[in-house]
Amino acid sequence: MAHIIVVGNEKGGSGKSTTSMHVATALSRMGHKVGALDLDVRQRSFGRYVENRRAYAAKHQLDLPMPDYRELPQISEASLAEGENMHDRRLSTAVTALEREADFIVIDCPGSHTRLSQVAHSLADTLITPLNDSFIDFDLLAKIEPETNRVMGPSIYSEMVWQARQLRAQAGLQPIDWVVLRNRLGAQQMHNKQKMAEALDALAKRIGFRVAPGFNERVIFRELFPNGLTLLDLRDVGVLTLNVSNIAARQELRELVRALKLPGVSADF
Repeated sequence: MAHIIVVGNEKGGSGKSTTSMHVATALSRMGHKVGALDLDVRQRSFGRYVENRRAYAAKHQLDLPMPDYRELPQISEASLAEGENMHDRRLSTAVTALEREADFIVIDCPGSHTRLSQVAHSLADTLITPLNDSFIDFDLLAKIEPETNRVMGPSIYSEMVWQARQLRAQAGLQPIDWVVLRNRLGAQQMHNKQKMAEALDALAKRIGFRVAPGFNERVIFRELFPNGLTLLDLRDVGVLTLNVSNIAARQELRELVRALKLPGVSADF
């Protein structure tokens, strides 16, 4: 069966779609068959990213590796069993169709709590939670005491992940491998970065996730989106000499893929 990678948290602007696209493209470039779903039915940032990529590749006659992106299917209410949820059926139908062909399925969740997101988390073999490196976003994972930054307990999102883990355990499935990415690490505010690292390490031991390095804040990510490109495509589109920032960003992606410890995957790209 396909290994399901869910990229989720309940705050926008943390880099979920950028992470989804780069992980999916990296796996595709390594020769894996990758399916892709976007559960943010309003903004569809991941979906539009893939669509932009298809259009750019067709316009410039490029053979760019890309995931097999699918829209969630429309389901007739008449086909639902008594008590069956429409969103559950749409997601399960899409996943079932992709599992027939894919080695991996990357699912990008919206930056809010939805039924689709909740169900997707219970399907995750690997859960990636991008987190901007600040205590504002740390609140997504845990409640903290403001004076000392001492962890007081898990957040609503962390409790949702715990519930997803319980559902998987009851179904006899492997536990979720939860990886929290520290995104937008800046060169400044070293004291705050150290405090953030200590708080994450303490929380990781309490609620069971691994911490991995994500992406630094870089202009190139905003520049790549309109054409659906990733850091791995620069040479294919004629950028033969990479600047220092681009080289560093590619290394960040390698480290991210390596940190995910996906089955049968190395970071040789």
